[in-house]
This record gives sequence, structure tokens and C-alpha cells, in this order.
Amino acid sequence: MSRSPHMPAPWTCILAGALLLCAALQQAMAAAPEASSGSAQAQALKATHQRMSDKLDRSSLGRPIQLDSIETPGGLQGDVYAVVEHPLSEISAELKGAGHWCDVLTLHINNRRCRIGTDAEGRVTLTLYVVRRYDKPLDQAFELPFIYRVTGASPEHLSVELSAANGPLGTSGYKVTLEVLALDDRKSFLHFSYSYDHNMMVRLTTQAYLATFGRDKVGFTVTGKTADGKPDYIRGLRGLVERNAMRYFLTLDAYLSAPASDQAERRQRHWFAAAEQYPRQLHEVELDTYLALKREDRQREGAGR
Repeated sequence: MSRSPHMPAPWTCILAGALLLCAALQQAMAAAPEASSGSAQAQALKATHQRMSDKLDRSSLGRPIQLDSIETPGGLQGDVYAVVEHPLSEISAELKGAGHWCDVLTLHINNRRCRIGTDAEGRVTLTLYVVRRYDKPLDQAFELPFIYRVTGASPEHLSVELSAANGPLGTSGYKVTLEVLALDDRKSFLHFSYSYDHNMMVRLTTQAYLATFGRDKVGFTVTGKTADGKPDYIRGLRGLVERNAMRYFLTLDAYLSAPASDQAERRQRHWFAAAEQYPRQLHEVELDTYLALKREDRQREGAGR
């Protein structure tokens, strides 16, 4: 009578252990892809901070800020890098969820309403109602529906992304990204990016406006000196995206300065004062007009806003 072949006991144990180890590794890899991605993001942001530290220390903007802009193949992108006097734990507590982002974004003078909800796929949405000029009524605002998601979160790093496939007037591919790296228990390094695409008609129309009615509008990048020795700032499309990127960065900074729900006007005053530090680029209205617009918006939305 033949006997069934079998492995010696030690080899059986080794094979079983290897199978268990393989299963455990697969589970760990499946459970933590975001953690691995977040670690890579944190390392990349740390390298960016190290590379830019001299520029931040020598910034001409009155604080450690560096602002860059590019014309992408299909649109525009503005990036703000800054060291802020807020610890990562505080920033994460306020901005890791979508709940406070409407309070942040509506500090921008052209953003008149904001709604948080979910789409058909269960994703968190944030719909912004934007007017082309601050003095236009809400019924002339266009809707910008963002998908909100946290793309990385750890004790040393936070990454949040808002994206909108379609926008108004021939624009599309909106993407807003916030990355934050802990520097110490008081400071963080923040990268804010704002970009969108536009079709050729929008590009030509915008260029025509900036060459005529908007010819005095400038951005922050210094391209040389004027005849009287003053800085000559970038104009045109890059100037446009730089102004808007800075306005949005200042909304984040203003909100973090007064995050409590009953401090809406304090945040507004902070945002306006910060914008007025750059009057050549960002001055639009007087403080009383800005506060009146935001007071009207709060009253319309209810006392809780």
C-alpha cells in the first residue's frame, strides 16, 4: 500500500509562515496606500521648503512669502509658498474637513455664497457662487461646483484638494490645492496652488480686457525696473492669476487668525488689511464697502454665517 507523499514538518511550517506573511503584507499595502502617498507628499514639500528657504527669508512681500505663476498649455496656474505662524495641528483641526471651507473662501471679495453637500457618488461637494465684480448682485453669480477631498493627512503633513471639471464662460479644470508641512510647534510651511484651463475665446477676450480697461492691473512678479527706478511688475494673464492666488492665500491666513464662528467680521477685517498691504495689486474698494457686502451676505445666509 503506497503512502501519500508529504513535506517534512519544518518545510510545512516555513511555507505556512511565508503565506501568512504575504497575506499580512498585502493587507497592509491595501490598508495604507494613502499613508504611503502622504509620506511621499510630505518629503516632497520638505524638499521644496529647503530649496526655497533663502527666497522666503529675503521676500520683498513683507513676510516669508514666495509667489510664482505660469501659463500652462491650456490655462493658468498661481502658486503661493509661505511660512505661517500657525501650527499644523491647528490648521488640520480647521481645514481637514470641508465644514469651514465656505467660511474661508467667502472672505474673497467676489465670492458671495457657498454651499456644502454631496454628489450622486457620495463625494463631498463645495459650490461657490462667484460674481465677476464685487458690486454685481448675487443673481448674476456663476456657480463653481468643487469636489472636496483630503489627499494626505499625518502629524507632520496635510494635503487638501478642491477640483471642478467645468466652470463658467469657457473655463474648466479648476484645481485648488492646499499643502501644509509642520516646521515646529508654532510654524508651518504652506503651499497654496490655484489653476484652471480656458478655451481660446476666453484667452483672447481676457487678453483684450487686460490690454485696455485692465492695463493698469499688475501681479507680484518683478520683471525689471521702471524709468524712475521702481519695480516693474508682471501684467497680463500671469498678473491676473497671481492676484487671485494671493487673494485666496490671504483668505486662509485670515480665517486661521480668527476661526471661531462668532468672529466673522474680525476675519474680514484681517483679510482686508492683509490685501491692503499690496494696494498696487489688490486694492478694489474701501473697508466700509467690503464689510457692508459681507454683512449683507451673512444676513442673507442667516446669523450663523
